[in-house]
Amino acid sequence: MRPDGIRWTPPDRAADEPRPPAQWRRILTLFRPYTGRLVVVGLLVAASAVVSVISPFLLRAVLDTAIPQGRTGLLSLLALGMIAAAVVNSIFNVLQTLISTTVGQRVMHDLRTAVYGHLQRMSLAFFTRTRTGEVQSRIANDIGGMQSTVTSTATSLVSNFTSVIASVVAMVALDWRLTVVSLLLLPLFVWISRRVGNERKKITAERQKQLAAMSSAVQESLSVSGILLGRTMGRSDSLAKEFTGQSDELAELEVRASMAGRWRMNTIQIVMAAMPAVIYWAAGLAAADGAPIVSVGTLVAFVSLQQGLFRPTVSLLSTGVQVQTSLALFHRIFEYLDLPVEIAEPGQPVELEGLRGEVRFEGVDFRYDPEQERPTLSGVELKVPAGSSLAVVGETGSGKTTLSYLVPRLYDVTGGRVTIDGVDVRDLSFDTLSRAVGVVSQETYLFHASVADNLRFAKPDATDAELVAAAGAAQIHDTIAGLPDGYDTLVGERGYRFSGGEKQRLALARTILRNPPVLILDEATSALDNRTEHAVQQAIDTLAAGRTTITIAHRLSTVRAADQIVVLDRGEVAELGTHDQLVEADGRYAALLRREAPVAAVLGHA
Repeated sequence: MRPDGIRWTPPDRAADEPRPPAQWRRILTLFRPYTGRLVVVGLLVAASAVVSVISPFLLRAVLDTAIPQGRTGLLSLLALGMIAAAVVNSIFNVLQTLISTTVGQRVMHDLRTAVYGHLQRMSLAFFTRTRTGEVQSRIANDIGGMQSTVTSTATSLVSNFTSVIASVVAMVALDWRLTVVSLLLLPLFVWISRRVGNERKKITAERQKQLAAMSSAVQESLSVSGILLGRTMGRSDSLAKEFTGQSDELAELEVRASMAGRWRMNTIQIVMAAMPAVIYWAAGLAAADGAPIVSVGTLVAFVSLQQGLFRPTVSLLSTGVQVQTSLALFHRIFEYLDLPVEIAEPGQPVELEGLRGEVRFEGVDFRYDPEQERPTLSGVELKVPAGSSLAVVGETGSGKTTLSYLVPRLYDVTGGRVTIDGVDVRDLSFDTLSRAVGVVSQETYLFHASVADNLRFAKPDATDAELVAAAGAAQIHDTIAGLPDGYDTLVGERGYRFSGGEKQRLALARTILRNPPVLILDEATSALDNRTEHAVQQAIDTLAAGRTTITIAHRLSTVRAADQIVVLDRGEVAELGTHDQLVEADGRYAALLRREAPVAAVLGHA
C-alpha cells in the first residue's frame, strides 16, 4: 500500500481552542443522561450542608445556656443532637459518594466508548498517519487522567460550594462583623487559585503529549517485531537510553505539575488556618474597650463555623485548580471526537441480497492528498464480471493495492465510482459491503488469542465443524490438529508462533468462513518460498472458485490463468487482456515477464 508519507500528529490548535464557555457546555452535556441521579446528589449535598451547620448553634446553646444554668436535661438533648447530626451527615456523605462515583464512571465509560467507536469509523488514511501508541494514550492515559475529576469533582464542587454558602449564612446569623473579618481575603484567594490552575493546565497538556510519545515508543519497540528489529540491528541499548530520556522528561513534568503553585496554595491554607486566631484577637480587642461584642458561646460557635468554612473553601479552590487542569485532557479527547469521518455510511444505505459479485471501476480517480501533484489513480475503467478473475500487475507504486482498497471502501474514490452489482459502494450499507468483499493481504494479522477465536472473528457463531471445514479448505487443518491444544492453541502476538505460510492459510480459512462473493488477494504469496507458496496457492484456488477475484500480483507466474490481466503504470491502465494476448502484444506486461524470468531462474537454481 502506498502510504501518505506524512505522519499525522494532532494540530496545534491553541488559537482555535474552544472558548471556556463552549467547552464547559460540552462537558456538562456529558452528564445530561444522568440528570436525575445528579439531582438526588444535589439534594443530599444540600441536606448535608444544612445538617453540618446545626452543630455550632447547638454548641452555642450548650455554652451559653445549658452549662451556665445547670440544665442537664437540655445539655443531654443538645449533646444527642450533635451526635445525631454527625451520624446523619455521614450517611448523606456515603450516599452522595456512591451515586456521584457511579455517575462519574458511567461518563468515563461513555467517553471511552465514544472515542473508540469514532476511531473505528475513521478511514485507513488516518491510521497510516497516526502512531498506534498515540491512539492508545488518548483512550488510556487521557481519559484515565480525568477519572478523579469526572467521578468526584462535580460532587465536590456542589458539596463544597453549598457548605461554604451555608456556613457563611450561619456566620452572618451569629455575627456579621466577625463574618466580614473572616472573608476579607477571599477574593485574593480565588485569584491565586485561578493563576495556579492556568499554570497547571499548560503543564498537563505537555505531560499528556509526553505520555503519548512514551506509550508509542513502548508499543513500537516492545512488540515482537520491535524486539526482533532492535536486537538484529544492535539497537537494544540505544532504545533503552531513548526510553530513559523520555521517562526522565516525564518525571520532570510530573514534578512540575505537582509543585506548580504549591507555595501559593499553601499560603492560602496558612492564612485560613490562622483566621481563628485573628477572630479571637479582634474579639479580644473589642472586649478590652468595654463589654464583649459577643458571648463566649457565640464566639466559640463562630470559630467552629469558621473552621468548618476553612475545609470546603480550600477544597473548593483546589478543585477549581483541578478542573482547570483537566480542561487540557478534555480538549485532547474532544480533539479526537471532532476528527471528521471521511468514510461514513449513507443516510439510506442500500442492502443487497443474493450478491453476484460483479465489480466495475468507472472513470476512477484517487488522490491520497488533495494537494498531491499527480493522482495515484487516474481514469481507471475496468469491468470484472461475477465469478471471473482479474489480476493487477505493475511496477511498485503504480497503484495496485490502492485500486483493490477502493472496493471494500478502505478509501473512497476522489473521482468516478466503484460498483458492486451495479450499486456504488458508497451507497451500500457497511454490513452489505463487509459481506460482499473479503480481503487477504500480504501482512496477515492474527490476534493474541486461540486459533478458534481468530477464525471466529470472521463468523462469531461458526460451529466447530465449520472451523474444521474452513481450515481443511485452506490446507491448515492437519497443522492445527497436530498442535498440543489443537484449535485452542494460542497463536501468540500477531501469530508469531506460526510460519508465514501457516499464517496466510489461517487468514484464508478465516475468509472462507466469511464466504464473500468478491475476494481481494493483495500479494498474498509474495513473501513465501516456492514450496509454501504452492501450498498457499492451492488454498487460494479453492477459495477463489466461483468468486469474483481481484489479485494484486507480485509474481506474474501466479496470474497466468486469470480471465483478465490489467497492467497499471503510474495509476493509469496501460494494458488489459489475457496472458496470451498481452504476451503477443509485447508491451509492458511482456517486459515485466522478461524481467522476472532471470530472477526466477536464479531462485530455481539456488
